[in-house]
Amino acid sequence: MGKTTEQMAPIEQKKMCCAEDGEDSSTHMTDELQRNLMNRMNRIEGQVKGVKRMIDRNVYCDDILTQMSAVQSALHSVSRLLLESHINTCVMDRLESKDPEIVAEFMTTISKIMK
Repeated sequence: MGKTTEQMAPIEQKKMCCAEDGEDSSTHMTDELQRNLMNRMNRIEGQVKGVKRMIDRNVYCDDILTQMSAVQSALHSVSRLLLESHINTCVMDRLESKDPEIVAEFMTTISKIMK
């Protein structure tokens, strides 16, 4: 498996999340980050299907709740990975270019994920 963002130097992190697209200056994820996120989401999907099977089999509620907590934790982990990459790339680039809209956009994003 690839390095986590904690194991990467800042220059490596900068290459992870967003990159300039020469044609329309939009941003996108690198293949490495996208692969990492998709692998994690596939595992989460498997966990969710397992929870559904537990409900279908009428498993003890406490056991279901424990598995649901694990799913939520995994989703939060994916969000943190994407957020960290986003900050180190897209947000920093726009701050460096003195884009006045980035702070409001970022605060809106933070508000949404803190619900």
